[in-house]
Amino acid sequence: MKMTVLCYKKCTTCQKALKWLDENGIVYEERPIKEENPSVEELKEWHKKSGLPLKRFFNTSGNLYKELQLKDKLPDMPEEEQLKLLASDGMLVKRPILVTENYVCPGFKETEWKEHLK
Repeated sequence: MKMTVLCYKKCTTCQKALKWLDENGIVYEERPIKEENPSVEELKEWHKKSGLPLKRFFNTSGNLYKELQLKDKLPDMPEEEQLKLLASDGMLVKRPILVTENYVCPGFKETEWKEHLK
C-alpha cells in the first residue's frame, strides 16, 4: 500500500508520528507540507476520502490561522473558498496528514492510525 505523510520538520506532532511509523516498520513517503503544499484538487479528494468536516483540515493552533482570524470567518466561508485558502499555504493545513489509497487522516492520533494501517 502506497502511503504519504505530509509533515513539517519542526512540528513535534509530525516528529512523533514519523517516529511511530518507523518504530512499527511502516514504509511511507514523506512530503514537506510547507514546500509542497497540497493543491485544491488533492484537498478535495482527501476531504472526500476522510469523511471528516473540512474544518478538520485547518491547523487551528497555527499562527497564520489566528492572524487571519479564521475561527470567525470559516463558518460563513464557502467550501470552495476554504479549499483555495488551504491550498494557498501549507502552514494553514493540519499536520501531519496520512494519505493512503483508501484513507486520509489529518493530525496524528495513534489509535486511529493503528486501526487503518495494521
